[in-house]
Amino acid sequence: MKKFEGMTIAEIAKIREDDPVSTCFDLIHEEGVFIHGVHHTMNEDDVKAVMRVPWVSIGSDGSALNQKYPGKPHPRSFGTNPRVLGKYTRDEKVLTLEDAVRKMTSMPAQVLGLKDRGLLREGYWGDVVLFDPDKVADTATYDNPKQYPKGIDYVLVNGAVVIDNGHHTGARPGKVVYGPGYVGRK
Repeated sequence: MKKFEGMTIAEIAKIREDDPVSTCFDLIHEEGVFIHGVHHTMNEDDVKAVMRVPWVSIGSDGSALNQKYPGKPHPRSFGTNPRVLGKYTRDEKVLTLEDAVRKMTSMPAQVLGLKDRGLLREGYWGDVVLFDPDKVADTATYDNPKQYPKGIDYVLVNGAVVIDNGHHTGARPGKVVYGPGYVGRK
């Protein structure tokens, strides 16, 4: 429902002259699986407190999207890790750089049981992001979410260069990685 993009349920309810709960259910009924929303469930203090917990890794449930994707996805689809590295690590010192990188790489790989991933080690898949810790920053916003981050000049996926000097090479060497708990179809 493009006409409601960027609005809250309360704002939509007012336009429709209905209450927010009924409006929410009506929108789901009208749009089915094609309706998307952004739901705020944690404040900044909560986010920082959770990040500091030693056994909590960093990830995103945002989809892998490109700039041609229609609509306004959550900005996390374009900026979760750069936001952690820039805002929470460099600027606000919530995490050390080493802890932030570990929480985004080896820790989730270990928790998910992904073999040969998450570390720079001989025989492991070559998934590498080269970033400038002084410049890395997310640029995606709720109003303009499809923005690539700053300060990331090179990305290798499975050992192949995908981002070269800030530009996509056209290479698409990625593949779906299944952990040991996966029970769906491959």
